[in-house]
Order: sequence, then C-alpha cells, then structure tokens
Amino acid sequence: MITSIENPRVKEVLRLRRSAQRRRTGLFVAEGRREVERAAGSGLVVRAVYVAPELIGDWGDDATHVSATEVSAKVLAHMSYRADPEGVLAVVEAPRCAVPDDPTLLLVAVGIEKPGNLGAMARTADAAGADALLVGDARADPWNPNAIRASTGAVFTLPIVEITREELADLPVQKVAATLGAATAHAAANLTKPTAIMIGAEDAGLPEDWRALADVEVEIPMRGRTADSLNAGAAAAILLFEAVRQRTASA
Repeated sequence: MITSIENPRVKEVLRLRRSAQRRRTGLFVAEGRREVERAAGSGLVVRAVYVAPELIGDWGDDATHVSATEVSAKVLAHMSYRADPEGVLAVVEAPRCAVPDDPTLLLVAVGIEKPGNLGAMARTADAAGADALLVGDARADPWNPNAIRASTGAVFTLPIVEITREELADLPVQKVAATLGAATAHAAANLTKPTAIMIGAEDAGLPEDWRALADVEVEIPMRGRTADSLNAGAAAAILLFEAVRQRTASA
C-alpha cells in the first residue's frame, strides 16, 4: 500500500492535473467508480488504478482488468481532484480521434473556457446522436476532471477532435452559427441536411472569423425579463435537438 504523498506514482498522477501534461503524455485521470468503469468499458486503455479500501471497500479488478494499487485514504484524497473522493481513480490513455467520414451532425465548440461546459456539451452531443464534438480555439480540454464528470463519461465514446477554422471550412457540411441578433430563428433553419452547429463562448460568442464560415446564422428567441443569452451548453442542446426533431419529422 502507498502511504506517502511523496511517492513518485502519486506525483505522476498529480502532474496530470495540468492540461499541458495531459497533452504531452496523452494520459488523463478518471475519478470515481462510474467514470473508471465507463472508461474501461468503452475500450480505453487503463494504465493504472488506485484504490483506497477504507473509502471504497472491496473494489476488485474485474471492472478494468488492471490490478489495482492500494493507497491510503490520505494519499487518495491528495491525488484526487474532487473535494470528496469516492476512493478510486485511474490513469487512462486518451483516445485519438478523427472527424468521422460523411458526418451528418456535428457540434463545434469554439473558445469554450469552462471544462464543465465543454463536458456538458459532449454529453448533449452524445445524447442527440451527433457524430462528433469538434473543439476550436481550445481553452478547456475534454480530459479535465470537471469535463469528464460533466460529460457523465460521454467523452470516452464520442469522437472529440480539435479542429482549426480552415479544417472546418473544408468539411462538406452546412455550417450553422448560433449568434445573437441573427435574422433567422433556430427552428426556421433547415437542419435536416448534414450540418455543423457552431457555438461560441458565453461571454463573447463566436469570433468573427468563425462566424464568417456560416452558411446561415440563427438565433434562439429570448423572452426573459433579464436573461439575454443562454449558456453554451443550453444553446447546444436546443439546436442539436431541433435538428433531431426536424429529422424525425421528415423521416
């Protein structure tokens, strides 16, 4: 059992809190029973599993097929990103994905700063049956612990691809930009054709150079007394499921 927070393996896990280290190594940390089991169940390569028996009880290795290393509760709490850890975490290889061939529905998240928002967008894209989540001008990465948790594990199976503006421009799909003040209401746009829905950061929206790619700009009508915009995750959900509604109706 590992009982010292100075153990090199503990320090290796702590380094993966940094986005730059995750990018350099291609590794991330999954925390909690649900996340660890879903990461392993999705076919991702689990490099290491750490459990604190006094927190999680009898873990067993069946879920991940990787022998778990026992650590003290103190060490697990030190390794964990969460304030109230469940007692298990794993080091996992991040999948390498490409934009699927002949996509019909894509969500493009541009300049999203909060990992929780990015994770929620991945969860919604997966629920709507989108082919992939494309991340432009990445500020948050999908392997941040908050993004993983907000996605409820969707980041393990949904293709997530960092993309440049030029690469998006080359995709043979309709580009739809969500923008305040657009002349077209979101439900009036034709979302039955292959479509990439572009959502920008909540504070600034889509940058002008990304908006310039749009074949159509749409606005979600607002009727609030105070609220004049939606957060990125809510906007993505409305537009994605409007596409689902239209496609179901046309079928």
